[in-house]
Amino acid sequence: MRNRVNDGYRNRLESYALNHFEGLWKVVQHVPWLRGRMNSVLVNSAIHKTATRPYPITTCAPYTSWKSLTDRTYSSRHLPPSPPPADLPNVEALADLFVRRGDTVPCPKSTVLFAYFAQWFTDGFLRTDRADPRKNTSNHEIDLTPLYGLNKSVTDTIRSFNGGRLKSQFINGEEYPPHLCEQGAVKPEYEKLEHVLFSERTAAERSEFFAMGGDRANVQIGYVMFNTLFLREHNRIACLLAREYPSWDDERLFQTARNIVLVLLIRIVIEEYINHITPYHFHFLLDAGGFPNERWYRQNWMALEFNLVYRWHMLIPTEVVLAGKPVPVVETMWNTSLITARGLGPLFEDASRQSAGKVGLFNTPRFLCPVEMQSIAMGRQMQLPGYNAYRASYGYPRVTDFDQISGDPHVQGELKRLYGHVDRIDYYVGIFAEDTVRNAVLPPLIGRLVGIDAFSQALTNPLLNPNVYHERTFSPLGMKIIADTHRVSEVLHRNLPEGSPSYFVSLTREDWRRV
Repeated sequence: MRNRVNDGYRNRLESYALNHFEGLWKVVQHVPWLRGRMNSVLVNSAIHKTATRPYPITTCAPYTSWKSLTDRTYSSRHLPPSPPPADLPNVEALADLFVRRGDTVPCPKSTVLFAYFAQWFTDGFLRTDRADPRKNTSNHEIDLTPLYGLNKSVTDTIRSFNGGRLKSQFINGEEYPPHLCEQGAVKPEYEKLEHVLFSERTAAERSEFFAMGGDRANVQIGYVMFNTLFLREHNRIACLLAREYPSWDDERLFQTARNIVLVLLIRIVIEEYINHITPYHFHFLLDAGGFPNERWYRQNWMALEFNLVYRWHMLIPTEVVLAGKPVPVVETMWNTSLITARGLGPLFEDASRQSAGKVGLFNTPRFLCPVEMQSIAMGRQMQLPGYNAYRASYGYPRVTDFDQISGDPHVQGELKRLYGHVDRIDYYVGIFAEDTVRNAVLPPLIGRLVGIDAFSQALTNPLLNPNVYHERTFSPLGMKIIADTHRVSEVLHRNLPEGSPSYFVSLTREDWRRV
């Protein structure tokens, strides 16, 4: 008991310090050795809020076995299964807790570009098997699956095998992936590519689709925007490498460009995406090779709880603004012609000028509410313990009343009406019912879980290991490109046609101010 009390006190003290003393943190960040040391301390603190991998139980069985410790086609789980109470409210009634009634409730900090990036990035490794929710189709790594695909067969299909480049085409003077179909039918060279819900699209829609490695690649314009951007970055780097190292063959050029792009992405995840999410004055940095001796430095394995926590459907507004005109978000799905007509630079600025929705209850677009129902049902099917069990597991005190979850009387009243007691609240409902932390993007329990799994599964990437992270892997040129890249905006502006204007590109709203 004493350890839990002490841990709780340390957590509150750490949070207070990180959210105050702005001047002190500015000094820390301008002293390289001090910033590096503080980065290490805070990363470890975030990860050690709960037990670290390997987790003894997975979705394959409610007990530990060799299979549960080695078969990564099943999802890991932070807590053992616990049968839910038999008389919980039905998922249809709980869906009403999520549905947006009226205008989008805006997030004061995040832009629509943040929503686009979050979906695209996490779809690469949070991949529930549609036929069996106990299983996944993930490689469990930040490996840019949306761009490169899940395996060598898919990757080879989209490679040009010339100069290390991926296949591409130019439309209106800008580089895009090649088209997947001709007159609505998949071209023979792309028959190995899989596409979710492809058969439900019209021939006219399919004719505009791009050939990309991810099976969800054409689903929404934000996904296609980021895939297109990183295709351009891969091909740009491959060309630079070919010019710098003329003796290299196509294979080495491709593999080295891919290595560089993957680490670029991880740097952006840590130094822009994670720093955007947190409310802290301190800004995390990518310390490649800085953690190989930590006890959490283990093989990656995506957890069921992590999969469910990342369903931030509330970020998506009802309408997105393109070229100053509101467009229903449903019209941006399966509609790649919006991208080629507008161009990548203007689209990234459009998304950066508009607020994302606020993460929380009563703010999910109506067309996504069936996914919320599926998520609640999945949690029960997988026998996830209740919300309070996860608060305790992640270092928060259990709540004893509904007003400890949210200060909103409407949220309190609806939770009490539906559940009766706080110990009955489903994990999935509870994590979204909490109030968002001031100056942050997420409710506290979601934020803590993101910190735990994001750091412990990004920093274990094999490309960041000290035995790998050096010029022999990336080349001197590649190391310089990595060192010079910290934000999405930098990647975009070096991949626009010559003479393009400067665009405002940010995950954070231009008008956001710390409160």
